[in-house]
Amino acid sequence: MSVTEHLEELRRRVIIALVSIGAATLASVPFSSYLLKVLKTPAYGVIQRLVFFSPEEAFSIYMRISFLSGLVMAFPVVLYQFWAFVSPAIEDKFKSYIKYFVISCSATFAAGCVFAYYVLLPNALKFLLSLGSGELEAVISANRYISFTTGIIFCCGLVFQMPVLSYLLTKVGLIDAGFLRGKFKFALVIVFVIAAVITPTTDVFNMTALAIPMILLYEVSIWVSFLAKRP
Repeated sequence: MSVTEHLEELRRRVIIALVSIGAATLASVPFSSYLLKVLKTPAYGVIQRLVFFSPEEAFSIYMRISFLSGLVMAFPVVLYQFWAFVSPAIEDKFKSYIKYFVISCSATFAAGCVFAYYVLLPNALKFLLSLGSGELEAVISANRYISFTTGIIFCCGLVFQMPVLSYLLTKVGLIDAGFLRGKFKFALVIVFVIAAVITPTTDVFNMTALAIPMILLYEVSIWVSFLAKRP
């Protein structure tokens, strides 16, 4: 394929992905109020209510929630379009792995989102809101709260892609299990840096709560790379 043909194929795949996200977003609009309640659950007991400060802010919040829901729902379709675009550069014997790629990426992304929702967010919110208790009263903007919670959830979902990324990079010959094992000390530092960036708190507990699963995921990635290298 020429460069123009590659660009045309990329444009077609991007359009399909965007249309799927748009359709899923529209389907999520009637459920945006319920989804807001779901996102408020991690703050149960620490935030009494969320407020908005401009006439159009409530509308934009519901649309943002619908878009994020649509992005999650269309995630497998986006993965499929990505695989379909890069598949011409993949050996024929690996092209049939598309269903495993889509399923594994979707499953690990969902696992990361669930971990952030049930473990990381409740503890982070409790710590942050306890800092000003007594002297300060928390008046939380719904817009800021949605940005805060969804940002952490999506970051964790992406972080949990490490084993899948390890498999792909091993198959194309960029890394192997020995390389990952040899870089374990450096990985520990990077893991704690990423955990410190993702978690908005300064306490050791929340940072460690994210760092430990990431370390385990790195170990899993090593074994995934080892198995991917076997004939």
